[in-house]
Formats: sequence, structure tokens, C-alpha cells
Amino acid sequence: MASPRLLARYHRRRYPPSTAVSACCPFAPPRPLPLRDCSSAGMSPPKPSTLIRRAACLFTLLTLSLLMLYTATDSIRFLHLPSASLSSATLVRIFPSYLNNSPSPNPMQHLKEVLGNASMGNNTVILTTLNDAWASTNSVVDLFLKSFMLGDGTHWLLDHLVIIALDKKAYNRCQAVHKHCFSLVTGDVDFQEEAYFMTPNYLKMMWRRIDFLRSVLELGYDFVFTDTDIMWFRDPFLQFFPDADFQIACDHFFGDPDDLNNMPNGGFNYVKSNNRSIAFYKFWYASHETYPGYHDQDVFNKIKFDPLISDIGLKIKFLDTAYFGGLCEPSKDLNLVCTMHANCCYGMDSKLHDLKIMLQDWRAFTSLPPDLKNESVISWRVPQNCSLHSLRHFDSPSPEINVEREEEN
Repeated sequence: MASPRLLARYHRRRYPPSTAVSACCPFAPPRPLPLRDCSSAGMSPPKPSTLIRRAACLFTLLTLSLLMLYTATDSIRFLHLPSASLSSATLVRIFPSYLNNSPSPNPMQHLKEVLGNASMGNNTVILTTLNDAWASTNSVVDLFLKSFMLGDGTHWLLDHLVIIALDKKAYNRCQAVHKHCFSLVTGDVDFQEEAYFMTPNYLKMMWRRIDFLRSVLELGYDFVFTDTDIMWFRDPFLQFFPDADFQIACDHFFGDPDDLNNMPNGGFNYVKSNNRSIAFYKFWYASHETYPGYHDQDVFNKIKFDPLISDIGLKIKFLDTAYFGGLCEPSKDLNLVCTMHANCCYGMDSKLHDLKIMLQDWRAFTSLPPDLKNESVISWRVPQNCSLHSLRHFDSPSPEINVEREEEN
């Protein structure tokens, strides 16, 4: 039997190193071997045709390997992988349809990724909630997103907006119209249908929202929460108070942002993440058991005077309706308005009617020459179908609305 040394020499002579392979792998160059005199070793150099055949074989093997790797990778989206294998963000970058087919097995990790992708440089995000009733085509969410497009300096804010979907259909719709979506589906209640004011589903939806916003604060994110029936016409950050922990819009504003007697509206607020705001949101959520049957806004009106607010040091500010108006108390000057809320309104048709007119009024204002804008010759034509009176007649049928569709630009 031949010695190991002779076998090694025979192996090297049978398969000389290929220069074609080393040229394809610059990161791993072959080790240089001692030069030999081919004639003295009893063998001739390989023919060019042999080298070509070897190169062709290597190329074929490499192509097949890459094809097999691609096929294996492509099948990932059909598997339920643990979060340790691939993050949701990585799968979304590779396969945009990943979230439609395979929800994240770790909702909190997915939330972190969505908030991180949407965050401004100072860890601030804009949040809204959406259910199927408001998510259909030509419904509230389309008008909401359109307002950012028509607003003065608001288009860039869409990059920092996260839509929190409360049911599967709303999540699918969000995926079709926006890039930052998070699914907050609650197993014990169906939020898919329209949740009428003060009905059990409405109350559950409001309190689920408060608890979710607390978790966002605990992750270290400041947020602006906005109802989807709020039209954004200017950047609101320029009007926020720099020293407040919690700032909230009003149904009625009495002129002093520190006056606790202002009538707040929970559909729009700006909250900074700190120990004070987190403690407040925990207290706010726990208070729904102290005041059963009340929604979050009414409970806030009760606890805003509680000594605990002073004990934790929470600084509250109320936002002026001149900048943050609504149908309860419209902003009077279109040169100042940042947002307008379709509050004091009952029923989907009524909201859609008045929101469309609101956008028409804004577009008429922005089309004016500067001198006429300064004179404020345009004012809101709303409310029309929305009013406080409508809220007193919950059992009355929604009026039939026939609004001409705006011309699309």
C-alpha cells in the first residue's frame, strides 16, 4: 500500500490548482505552491480545451447553487419563523407581502420596528387608529390622508404616521394606502363595524386605545395621537408648548391653556414619554373601573382635578381652538388653523359630508392670492349635517347625503 506522502503527491498531480477558481474568489486567494518542472515530473501541462471544460463545469455548479439558494430563500415567507431567525423588518424588506401572509409572532417586537421606522429624529411619532368602518375606499381614512397632501407643509408628516388597525380588514386597507401599519386586533371584541358614540363597542375601543398609548410611552416614544376624522392643514408642532408633558385639544376653550375647566377632546393630544406621563396613563386607564360606563374623555374630565396629578408632577396644557379647532368650536381664522376635527357629529354619512366640505373650503382658501388670504374672506361652511343636536338623537336614522364628489387633481 502506498504511503500517505505518495498519495498526497498523486492527488496534487491529478488535480492541479485552477487559476479560474482563484480569480473568482479574490477574498480567499489560493496558497502558492512550489513550482515544478512538468517534464521532470512526468506530466504535461493541461490543454486549453481541458481548462475551458473545467471552467464551464465550475460555472454550471455555481449557477445551480445560487438557484437552489434563491429557491430556499423564497420559501421563507410561507414559514412561521421565530423572531430570532429573521426580524419582521428584514422579511418586509425582502418580501413586501410578508405581513399580509404571516403576522409577526411577537407583536411587541413588531411594534418596536414599526415605531422605529416611522420615528422622527427625536423619537416622536404620529398615531391614529382605524377600523373597517372608516377604512373603506372613499371613506374617512382617504380624506384624512388627503388632508396631509393638501395641507401647508404637512406632506412630510406622513412619513411619521403610524396607522393602528383594529381589525384585519382595516390592516389590509392600511397596507394598500400607507407604509407604517400595526395590527392591534383584540380577541374579545369585533371593532370591524362602526362603533357608535357611547355604545359598548365604542367604550371598549376607546379604552383599548388608552392602554395601547401607554405602551407606546413605555417604549420611549413621544406621540401625537389624532383621530382619523381630523383634517391636518398645518404642522402642529410649531404650536405645541415646549414645557408640557400632556397637551390636549378642546371641544370648548376658555382662553387659558392652564385652566383645568377647559373642555378637552381626547381625539387629539401630544404626549411626551417620561415617568410622569406613563404614571398618568396607567391612572387614566385604571380609572375606567372607577367610572364604569364613561368614555376616556369624560373620565379625564373627572381625574384632571385629582391630587394624584399634582403628586406625580404632570404638566397639562389645553390647546387653543384657534389652532386646533373642530365642529364643536371651529377655528375662525384659516390663516392660523392647524387641524379641524369632525367632532360633535353622529353617523358616518354626516361626518363624510362635513369633512368633504371642510376640504373644499380649505382648497378654496389656498387658491386665493396672498392679499385676500390675509383678509380672511373665506370661512368654514361647516357644521352642516354635524351638530351637537345630532348627538342628542342617537336612535334617529342617519340622513341620506348626496354630496358631489370633488374633482380629483
